[in-house]
Amino acid sequence: MHNESIKLAIFDMAGTTVYDDDFVTKALCKALETHEYIVPLSAANEVMGIAKPVAIKMLLDRFYPDTDHISIDTLHASFLQIMTDFYRNAPDICEIEGATDTFRTLQAKGIKVGLDTGFSRDITDIIINRLGWESILDVSVASDEVTHGRPYPDMILKAMELTGIQEAQQVAKVGDTPVDLEEGHRAGCALVVGVLSGANNKEVLEQYPHTHIIDSITDFTGLISEYELATVK
Repeated sequence: MHNESIKLAIFDMAGTTVYDDDFVTKALCKALETHEYIVPLSAANEVMGIAKPVAIKMLLDRFYPDTDHISIDTLHASFLQIMTDFYRNAPDICEIEGATDTFRTLQAKGIKVGLDTGFSRDITDIIINRLGWESILDVSVASDEVTHGRPYPDMILKAMELTGIQEAQQVAKVGDTPVDLEEGHRAGCALVVGVLSGANNKEVLEQYPHTHIIDSITDFTGLISEYELATVK
């Protein structure tokens, strides 16, 4: 039995709240390919949710272990350029259906809403601006604003600090990748929720620490209602 009600819900971006048709994995592969490193899309998918400089290093270590790499900074700069152009200009940037409504429903219940992401702050802001979320969100934390990105809990801890939430048992973490679930687990969140709208299927997410797995963000408000009922009992 839990006694704390949820005061803060932290959602991942690409694949969880922001529609992503492999946009990020394709951009990562393209950035590497620009410098003649060829990496399969499936491998890039496995490092989704991780801070991108770390993800790039993981891919190079795996596929080009014995070569002298050009700097991670150079490769990351190429990725940032591709992603910045894409998120600024691509016509099909949209939220995952129901994301804004979910945010507003939670806030009507007195729950603060935040985003955390493997993106850097500049890309995070471009996406938030394009979706018109600046006035809706209570907090957002990007991976370049903390010492360690996922699967470490630093972004959740920073979001808690910025919103004045002191107990991880008052926090829900929602995301579509294994590192989202690991992050929520390591932070000690009361709810660690996998969503199937993004990079991974149920069989994959079930292997990682979680309290629930739902089809999409729109199922989260029902989950919160059930959780609150159980809290009152």
